[in-house]
Amino acid sequence: MNNILNQDLILKDKKVLIRVDLNVPMKNGAITETSRIEKIIPTIKLLIEKQAKIIVLSHIGRPKGKIVQGMSLEPISKKLSLLLNKEILFNKNIINENTISEVNKIPNGSIMMLENIRFNQGEESNDSKFAKKMSNLGDIYINDAFSCSHRSHASIEGITKYIPSYFGLQITEEINALKKITSEIKKPVTLIIGGSKISTKIKIINNLIKKFNNIIIVGGMANTMLKHTGSKVGKSICENDCEALIKKILENSNKYNCQIICPEDVVVSKNLENKGKDKNINEINDNEMILDIGPKTISLIEKIINDSNTVLWNGPAGYFENPYFQNGTKKILEIISQKTKKDKIFSVAGGGETVAAINKFKKLDSFTFVSTAGGAFLEYLEGKTLPGIKALNQNV
Repeated sequence: MNNILNQDLILKDKKVLIRVDLNVPMKNGAITETSRIEKIIPTIKLLIEKQAKIIVLSHIGRPKGKIVQGMSLEPISKKLSLLLNKEILFNKNIINENTISEVNKIPNGSIMMLENIRFNQGEESNDSKFAKKMSNLGDIYINDAFSCSHRSHASIEGITKYIPSYFGLQITEEINALKKITSEIKKPVTLIIGGSKISTKIKIINNLIKKFNNIIIVGGMANTMLKHTGSKVGKSICENDCEALIKKILENSNKYNCQIICPEDVVVSKNLENKGKDKNINEINDNEMILDIGPKTISLIEKIINDSNTVLWNGPAGYFENPYFQNGTKKILEIISQKTKKDKIFSVAGGGETVAAINKFKKLDSFTFVSTAGGAFLEYLEGKTLPGIKALNQNV
């Protein structure tokens, strides 16, 4: 993998275009969660150390080629500046004929951040003229935005055709972690997968069944599995018409000798506000909904994790936003965390809700690797080739 630690790569005096993902959540102009900004700091610090002229490319939101107030990267450039304890020159204009001369004035070891790359027409359509125009701003291109690498956009894929291109430190770390749960697996390996809809995760399940020993299905997805295999789920969140999907999962699990585990007991309530009670799967009434996994299921999950060498977690076990129904998610986190800290397992977590749960229970450092990528993380697990990764592999 050709990254910026390549020994032959001289960065001093070079204008380095670095594509990062600073698409962080904001409320009333304030950044509410900074993990994506923090993740790019090692690569930026290395470029400063190597005396490069650093030009940061990123986006926030979906402005669709128009300048949209409230989607400027300026507040994010100020936050990055604080975290680095270093001034960042912010270029307020979209890329135009003056941008090259502005970039050329940057001293070695300093940083300029360009305005939201998606304000430019041609970014999301991967326009080759725009990609070439952008490439003229630098001598070297670095992709350190794994979470955007499933997009065929000009600053991710198109630009690599016109400029020497490399992987950054964060993207390298992400790909190496994902390889350890997909192609360089240390078995036994377990997937814990949750979320509301099994239809959105079916490709991941069917791709990983071939490689994994256990797949534990929790959350709304488990309700759908239970319903289609003969259990009553009351008024729980559930998908209908999934017979074919579930039949395929069960057939593949037999074919590849992968055990599929669903909850044995659950926490139910008549609504989302009231306290829940533990019930076995065969005891659920029509006016009750499943909102978490029960103690027997937690014990079963603990046993499976203790017998595993690798664990991948994507999706909470229940309605963890409510303290009454957070126990399953919290306990899974604690079990994985304890086993990881004793260096007994390689553990990876990823996906938006998963990261939210990890942050809520302050377990960010409890996994071997936590991916902040959403769509790219899921598409990689589906076995898809990501355009940004493919482009770098072809153009280094």
